Amino acid sequence: MLRQLKPHVVFSKGGFVAFPVVVGAWLNRIPIVAHESDMSPGLANRLSFPFVDKICITFAAASKHFKNHHKLELTGTPIRRELFTGSVRKGLALCGFTNDKPCLLVVGGSQGSSVINRCVRAALNVLCESFQVIHLCGTGHLDASLSVRSGYVQFEYANEDLPDLFAASDIVLSRAGANALCEILALGKPHVLVPLSRLSSRGDQIQNARYFEQEGMSIVIAEEALTPEALCFAVKNVFAQRDEIASKIRALNVGSATLNLLEIIKRYQKPE
Repeated sequence: MLRQLKPHVVFSKGGFVAFPVVVGAWLNRIPIVAHESDMSPGLANRLSFPFVDKICITFAAASKHFKNHHKLELTGTPIRRELFTGSVRKGLALCGFTNDKPCLLVVGGSQGSSVINRCVRAALNVLCESFQVIHLCGTGHLDASLSVRSGYVQFEYANEDLPDLFAASDIVLSRAGANALCEILALGKPHVLVPLSRLSSRGDQIQNARYFEQEGMSIVIAEEALTPEALCFAVKNVFAQRDEIASKIRALNVGSATLNLLEIIKRYQKPE
């Protein structure tokens, strides 16, 4: 296929399907640029590293997992431009909320998180005293008994409306996957992270979350320690420190990653 397409460059994001393409490109002398989203590289990117011309990393701390640092370049992770176009007014209107209380946006990942869903719903009596709660709970995880709960609104997922929901939110509760985390950081949102445990992942979300916790930008609750009480304490703590946290996040300048990557791809593309 590569011989038929004759690409000027191959860009790999990792994953099990990427490694054969990387090797094929190397055999055909096609330049290869790879990107690692997480704090530590996945198996495909570790195997691909000897064959690539450049590997772009999201986090500076990820460099310690690679030997040949001359191949590394810190770029960040590309962020969807539409996320920056949200409207606070539209987001509040969509939820039936007002400006009277701050908003907490709960994002459990693309499929939702039953652990986070249960904890948030168990904590609603306390949370709704101080916050309005926007809950993206995942397909099939709506709770009909809470459909008329004051100060709480639930959606299975959000697509076109996601920028407006982010704009309306003051704090975000999320998993710690690299893409979700980078979106939260790019939007400058103070946040609480609940990374996937090592029982159901390779631990990459824990590494992502702990790094930004050490930098003073994230408050982290281990999944095993997630309780309604711990959740309420963390959310209130983040809100109390929101200005300081937002200032640290803004200094990251996460939003320039797309341009950085495009420049590197252009630099390595094979000439006509």
